[in-house]
Amino acid sequence: MPHVETNGIQMYYEERGTGEPLVCIMGITAPGAVWEAHAEAWQEHFRCILGDNRGVGNSDKPEGPYSSAMMADDYAGLMDALGIEQARVVGCSMGSIIAQQLALRHPQKVKSAVLMCTWARCDRYAKSVFEHMKHIKARLRPEEFMEYIQLLIFTKPFWDNDEAHQGLLDGRNEAALGAAPQPVHAMEAQAAACTGHDVLDQLKEVQCPCLVIGGKDDIFTPRWMAEETAAALPQSDLHLYDGAGHAFHWECLDDFNPRTTEWLLAH
Repeated sequence: MPHVETNGIQMYYEERGTGEPLVCIMGITAPGAVWEAHAEAWQEHFRCILGDNRGVGNSDKPEGPYSSAMMADDYAGLMDALGIEQARVVGCSMGSIIAQQLALRHPQKVKSAVLMCTWARCDRYAKSVFEHMKHIKARLRPEEFMEYIQLLIFTKPFWDNDEAHQGLLDGRNEAALGAAPQPVHAMEAQAAACTGHDVLDQLKEVQCPCLVIGGKDDIFTPRWMAEETAAALPQSDLHLYDGAGHAFHWECLDDFNPRTTEWLLAH
């Protein structure tokens, strides 16, 4: 299995497609494989790099806390190891704050960035959500923890759809049977990266064009976070889906894949 040594850890990654590189950074608790439904579209045009963040999947899971800056340096090292001087970057949730830091700390490496369900800082509500995630991760069975996450990220119309609901049930079953669930200490370390991220005053320094995209009904990272981030970036486009939540990219998959592909090709 492909690993590289970067920033003191062994980091796992997979590749899809050919062309100019597209680095895909997933969110808290999730491995890079969660990108598959989107990489299927992007790989027609780009060399997609799907990394497992530190603390999850097949990458190392050292003790925390982690920071968004630390995790951005992980990806800078991954790019160096793969001989990638510059790439487009797409980040989801925690992945989007890592992408912000990558653009701030290694501006020459980022051609453009798609920031999904993103934030530039956490308020008390957001910090409490992440703290609660840490508590229940330590106390619930994996499938119960997955159900809580599903409640947090999917909106009512998704739950009301029979096919989509079956997918939620399947996801819980997979979590119950998973051979290597994320350890509690690693989830806590990732949560620390999320709550400690505060770059609102620095975003004016980001040199690359950014697409800030999310759902208007997101209760996890509410729309004000996306709007604040977009307003602080020198070059940003903002798109928020009606009736969609934190998992808008699943709820609006048929629009999200072609919309982001078109934007990435243009930037």
